[in-house]
Amino acid sequence: MTVFTTRDFDDHEQVVFCCDPSVGLKAIIAIHNTNRGPSLGGCRMWPYPTEEEALQDVLRLSRGMTYKSAISNLPLGGGKSVIIGNPRADKNEALLRAMGRFIDTLNGRYIGAEDSGTSVEDIKVMNQETSYVAGILEKPTDEDQVRSGDPSPATAYGTFIGLRAAVKYRLGRDDLTGLKVAVQGMGNVGYRLAKLLHEAGAKLWVTDIYDDQVQRAVENLGANAVDRDAIYGQDVDVFAPCALGSAINDSTLAQLRAKVVAGSANNQLAEMRHGEELMKRGILYAPDYVINAGGIIDVSYERIGYDRDKMIKHVEGIYDTLMEIFERSEAAQLPTNIVADGVAEERFRK
Repeated sequence: MTVFTTRDFDDHEQVVFCCDPSVGLKAIIAIHNTNRGPSLGGCRMWPYPTEEEALQDVLRLSRGMTYKSAISNLPLGGGKSVIIGNPRADKNEALLRAMGRFIDTLNGRYIGAEDSGTSVEDIKVMNQETSYVAGILEKPTDEDQVRSGDPSPATAYGTFIGLRAAVKYRLGRDDLTGLKVAVQGMGNVGYRLAKLLHEAGAKLWVTDIYDDQVQRAVENLGANAVDRDAIYGQDVDVFAPCALGSAINDSTLAQLRAKVVAGSANNQLAEMRHGEELMKRGILYAPDYVINAGGIIDVSYERIGYDRDKMIKHVEGIYDTLMEIFERSEAAQLPTNIVADGVAEERFRK
C-alpha cells in the first residue's frame, strides 16, 4: 500500500497509522491542511473491506474538511480519522480509549468528533484520554431545552436549507409540498433530513443498508422503501445522497432521473469529472462540503463560546453560499464542484 503516490493523496501534511493489538484497534488519522487553524473532523468507524479503501476514504474525507471549513469561513483546517471495524460488533470502551490516546499524541493538530459509526457517547469515552475532541457539550434548542453535542441536527438542517436553495435555483420553487425526494441513507443525518422534508410536505423514497432504519422512516414519515440499488433510478425531483461517498459514479449517473443532487454525504462524486457530467445532463449539483457544513459550523461554535442564534444564522448562510456558486457556475459554464473548490482554495492556500 502506498501513500504519497496514491490517487487521493493531496499534499496532506500528516498521515498517522494507529495500531493497538491488545484491543483490536486499527485506525488512520489524516491531517490535510492547517493553514486556517487546527484540523477538525469526525472519527468514522466502518468495516472497510481493505486497508487501501480505508486509506482512500480518510484521505478524501480530510481533504473535504479543509474545503468545508474554508468555504464556511471557519478558523479551522481539515482532518479526519477512520477506525477499521464493524461499529455494531467491534466497538468497545477499550478500543475507543485507545483511539483517544492516539489522537492525544498529535497535541491538538487533529480534533476528533462524531461521525458515521460513532456517537457522541463514543467521543466522550475518547475524551477520557484526550481533550482534543469536540461535539460533546450539551447545547440549547429552540424549545428552551437541552440536547447533546451531536452535530447531526445542524448538519441535517444545513442540508435542508441547501436543498431548498438548489430546488429554488433549478426548479424555480420555494414550496416543497409534493416535491419528490429520494434519500439514500437513513442514519443520524439522513433520517433528520427526511423528517424536515416530510414536515415541509415532500414525498420520500428511502433506502439504507440497515432494514430497521428504513422501516422507521416508512412508519414515522410515510416514506416509500426502495432497494439499495434502485434508489438512483427513482422518478424524483431530488436525489439526496446521505450515506457513504462515491454515490455519483459512471454507473449511477446513467440511472439518475432527478434534476437536483443535494445531500449530506461526503465525497459524493467518485471523480471530479462527474461534476461536469452532471452539468452536461442538466442536473444541478450542490457541492457536498458546502451543503453539509452545518455540523462543522455547530462544533466550531463550541470552541468560541456557544451562541445558538449565531450558529443557526451561520448555518442558514449555506443558502446564499450555494446560490452564489450556482450563479458563478452558470455564468462561467463551469461545474459547481470546480467553482466551489476555487472559492475554498482562495481562503486556505496562503
